[in-house]
Amino acid sequence: MTSTPALRQGEYPSAAPRLVVRTVELQHDVQLMDLLPRDGATVWTRRGEGFIGIGEAVRFDASGPTRFEDAVAWWEDLVAAAAVRDEVSAPGTGLVGFGSFAFASTPGDSSLVVPNVVVGRRSGKSWLTTVAVEPALPLVPRLDTLAEAAAPVERPNDVSFADGALTGTEWVGVVADAVKRINAGELDKVVLARDLLAELDAPLDLRWPLNRLAEQYPACWTYSVRGLFGATPEMLVRLEDGLVTSRVLAGTIRRSDDDAHDLALAASLARSSKDLEEHEYAVRSVAEALDAHCTSINVPESPFVLHLPNVMHLATDIAGVVSDDSSSLQLAAALHPSAAVCGTPTPVALSLIAELEQMDRGRYAGPVGWLDAAGNGEWGIALRCAEVSPSDPSRLRLFAGCGIVADSVPDSELAETQAKLVPIRDALET
Repeated sequence: MTSTPALRQGEYPSAAPRLVVRTVELQHDVQLMDLLPRDGATVWTRRGEGFIGIGEAVRFDASGPTRFEDAVAWWEDLVAAAAVRDEVSAPGTGLVGFGSFAFASTPGDSSLVVPNVVVGRRSGKSWLTTVAVEPALPLVPRLDTLAEAAAPVERPNDVSFADGALTGTEWVGVVADAVKRINAGELDKVVLARDLLAELDAPLDLRWPLNRLAEQYPACWTYSVRGLFGATPEMLVRLEDGLVTSRVLAGTIRRSDDDAHDLALAASLARSSKDLEEHEYAVRSVAEALDAHCTSINVPESPFVLHLPNVMHLATDIAGVVSDDSSSLQLAAALHPSAAVCGTPTPVALSLIAELEQMDRGRYAGPVGWLDAAGNGEWGIALRCAEVSPSDPSRLRLFAGCGIVADSVPDSELAETQAKLVPIRDALET
């Protein structure tokens, strides 16, 4: 596959590169995860549907407080210049970009990537999109050849874990400090994260954890963009033909090995004043952000309990009708950071996160997903994830966080992060 050099913030030319794009419908069904290459895969799938991207036709990198605005401007220029032949004409066909964005305005890099090849699957329909930078023409690959050419998936043989920026004991102390500040009236909620380091005996074959995550967490969105991978349960925003939806998660309890006991745990979660308070802050922040872009918004009166294999969450699905020309990426930018991953009030929570966490979140808890030329797209929150070191593919950082409110118990919050680290740890070890 051919590719063009990545263009960094402020460096792209006034005339965007002209892409030649073609989408054709496939006459047979495809299994997306079977097409993953050994290196350079872009992934966005759920229950066997979504996208696999191969190669890199063009990429835009950005950082700083204008990272979203710069990416939006670059994407609009790219769309305007592209020559597209789309024989399917559905959301996610034609020109599609995949992105992941840093949580904070500084430091951290953000990217939008257009693969050379995108294979999509939705509602029983499969399609193939090929992309080239003019004057080159797209090369149409044979999918059976791609699958047959893929090397055997390599399982990690030896994985060791170590504390990241803080030990568990140190992080408990940080949470206790945050609770004191909340009770002193400095803020209502803050989301604190911690990292865990993983070291492998050889460079990671991303296909191994991606397949494990897709199999074990089918209700989540499995993703991979430039070394950041995971399975997120939280949809920050989905936009399709003017209808916007968002799934808010806040309030968590760890599952047991007994279904009957889990029902009791779910009931206690639904009644927990601490978790309901945390959830309300998160729902309110999303609803208020969407209100500026929608003619009407539907917010259920009470959350439901979302059951995942390792934990249960309080969840609320918000829906609205977009009243302006915002793309899915612009809506994601408007929603980020929500109280579910930051806190409230947002400026105070951001400041406290920078002070207490003692680490760079990178793209953890930032938007990750895709958009097409019409602005449709899906942007999840990069949770339950790990990031491969760009300098050493045998080293990773894993992330997990918790919402802290006045009634939070520091030791319980540490246990919650341990539960949230289970998906990635298991995906690397089993």
